[in-house]
Amino acid sequence: MKPAGRPAARAWIAVAAGGLIGAELRYGLGLAFPDVPGGVPWATLVINVGGSFVLAALTTMWMARPRTPFWLRAGLGPGLLGSFTTFSAVVFSVDQLARAGEHSAWAAYLALSVLLGLAAAGLGWRFGTLVAVRQDAGAGRRA
Repeated sequence: MKPAGRPAARAWIAVAAGGLIGAELRYGLGLAFPDVPGGVPWATLVINVGGSFVLAALTTMWMARPRTPFWLRAGLGPGLLGSFTTFSAVVFSVDQLARAGEHSAWAAYLALSVLLGLAAAGLGWRFGTLVAVRQDAGAGRRA
């Protein structure tokens, strides 16, 4: 369900700002840790796996805290992390490996991207759950 009026405008702005920041972070990391032409694109793999962990952890914490502002969830989730982690970068990397004739490498890279992304999301979910439980326990002691 979409919020109406001002909250929708705030969310739109948050997604746009988050998208800009996420894309720039990804680009900057790609410059800092460039992939070797014809080699395994490790930077893309690490960025996507790390982003999967963070997104799962945040989503899990937001589920425990449903009052988290919609604009914040939209800005960090689809905005920042959506532009930071992209499957299109994986497909581009697979295409580059395939064009170089590295068929075993692209198949392994694609499988590794999916498996590690799912594993990272699972760990992120577990981490987010632990954080939410600890926060709830801390709030209970203060009450």
